Amino acid sequence: MQHKTKVRYRRGIYLLPNIFTTAAMFAGFYAVVAAMNGQFEGAAIAIFIAMILDGVDGRVARMTNTQSEFGAEYDSLSDMVSFGIAPALVMYEWSLSSMVGLGWQWGKLGWLAAFIYTACAAMRLARFNTQVGASSDKRFFQGLPSPSAAAVIAGLVWVGVDNGIVGAEVAKLTVVLTIVLGLLMVSNFLYWSFKELHFKGKVPFFSILIVVLLLALAALDTSKALFVVFALYTLSGPVFSAFRKLKKLGRRKSA
Repeated sequence: MQHKTKVRYRRGIYLLPNIFTTAAMFAGFYAVVAAMNGQFEGAAIAIFIAMILDGVDGRVARMTNTQSEFGAEYDSLSDMVSFGIAPALVMYEWSLSSMVGLGWQWGKLGWLAAFIYTACAAMRLARFNTQVGASSDKRFFQGLPSPSAAAVIAGLVWVGVDNGIVGAEVAKLTVVLTIVLGLLMVSNFLYWSFKELHFKGKVPFFSILIVVLLLALAALDTSKALFVVFALYTLSGPVFSAFRKLKKLGRRKSA
């Protein structure tokens, strides 16, 4: 009599890419803890470190052929911590919390701005996940990517600390910026994804010159360089959208 042996399939996860995802989440969590302890420069740097790690994990997964549904979901949850919750709380601790001194209405507006940013980041990530695999133009993102929005906030906080700017002094500006960044994440503005940027191909000499200038600027003043670069990228969406509309109006008039 033959005995049927049961075959057990072991379920597991790929270790290498998820190590980078976990490290990115840790950096985001550390940013929150550092901000609560008043270490705002360290908090801002931690968010930028999370950005680097977030960019590495996907590339590692593709290079080692270790993509998985678990990894995709885990990466999205990590992004929510590092680029949704962490930037909002860092900005709140550095600047928005001081608005309570202007009155209870302003105090509510401060934490509401942080919540609006967080909620928009969650919706941005959810929309991105539902659009994966859809027949859309891979050259562009719909809405400002959450890491870029987080970089603008982290860059501003870092610049403020380096230049002795107290967050309370610019609280009215930061509340507007925080809300605008949140709304840009869920907007329909198109942002270049850089997915078609190939480093193996030939590029114009002017492109290399731009890279050299950016590296020189980063070496002179890292915080300002990062803030300016990501601020310009944030503005590129509305500017590109306005340019496309003007081009369409020009075609209609000439037709």
